Amino acid sequence: MHIPAEPLAYSVADACRVSTLCKSQIYNMIRSGKLEARKLGRRTLIPAASLRALIEGGAA
Repeated sequence: MHIPAEPLAYSVADACRVSTLCKSQIYNMIRSGKLEARKLGRRTLIPAASLRALIEGGAA
């Protein structure tokens, strides 16, 4: 039985899709420090744990 693993991180587009936040809200939260982000080359990745903490904690 294969259980799909939860992603470790989301691209900005994927974070928008799973959280229903728009891209500008995601980038504003990154700039304000409410959401963690990592740069890998030209890609911005958002750790799944950081996105979950933001949503579950209600910080917006």
